[in-house]
Amino acid sequence: MTNKTPHINLKDENIGFGKTVLMPGDPLRAKYIAENFLTDAVLVNGVRGVNGYTGYYKGVKVSVMASGMGMPSIGIYSYELYKFFGVQNIIRVGSAGAINEKVKVRDIVIGMGACTNSNFPSQYNMNGTIAPICDYELLSTAKQIADGKKLNVHIGNLYSSDTFYDDSFPSANWGKMGCLAVEMEAAALYCTAMRYGMRALAICTVSDILYPPFTALEADEREKTFTQMMELALDCAVEYEKLPLIEPKE
Repeated sequence: MTNKTPHINLKDENIGFGKTVLMPGDPLRAKYIAENFLTDAVLVNGVRGVNGYTGYYKGVKVSVMASGMGMPSIGIYSYELYKFFGVQNIIRVGSAGAINEKVKVRDIVIGMGACTNSNFPSQYNMNGTIAPICDYELLSTAKQIADGKKLNVHIGNLYSSDTFYDDSFPSANWGKMGCLAVEMEAAALYCTAMRYGMRALAICTVSDILYPPFTALEADEREKTFTQMMELALDCAVEYEKLPLIEPKE
């Protein structure tokens, strides 16, 4: 345990991080969650403007910190949170573009696995291909809570892309293989959690449809839809508090 890494510097180590951290990509969305859902929220990290907050939700200590965009960025923050700050569970809460016709705008997609075009998994020197997957306990709990809320949730593979603007538009082919939506972080988060024996889950709101007729949410609609995802993730964090503590692997 430490109070300082190259990318996280605890402003108050007596507060620190909760057992579960919600990770949106956008620092301003982390601020929004802290200010609108957490009580007694305190800014615990501000390095590079990637703000992290710790507060309470339904009496449970929960943190929210941005991941930035892309797999290199979330790979850094998830590694440091797992290895040095006692975080057990990370829930990515972000946006995604639907690439499967059964997924519609405003739907919530939970990533059971994350296919990827990234070279991120190559660092593990495996003689084969890694299948980045979430933690089953986190997934099953999220599904139960979503069902109780009657949310329109899809569970399946995400496609984690290293590129946002891509000349070849590979997302369509991944959709043919059953991937539900494309985003840019889940595969790296899952790989990091798997490597260090921690838990991770990606919950994404569909903000864009990337198949004809190609639609996208307006700003005010995004805020309303994302709020449902935030509440789902926070309710999950309350339940995850009951899970036994695990020690990170070396």
